[in-house]
Amino acid sequence: MTLAQVEELATKLPRRQQLRLVARVSEQLSASAAMERRRKKAVQKRVAEVKEWLAECDAVAESIEGKFDSAADIRQIREDRTNRL
Repeated sequence: MTLAQVEELATKLPRRQQLRLVARVSEQLSASAAMERRRKKAVQKRVAEVKEWLAECDAVAESIEGKFDSAADIRQIREDRTNRL
């Protein structure tokens, strides 16, 4: 069904039902937007946690004698695994 068809059907509804339809669509859009905001916030939190963890890995690597870059090693492992998929 096209938007034009839906709009045509909506105009045939009594005014009260049109308002209920608008309210229902608005609620669905608000809920969808809220869910998207929660998802983005969760992703941002996870990214921050990973960055913090990588910084800790770098700090440990600096405390070890010799050449050692744990964050680079982890990134390389992740890239290798991603490329295999």
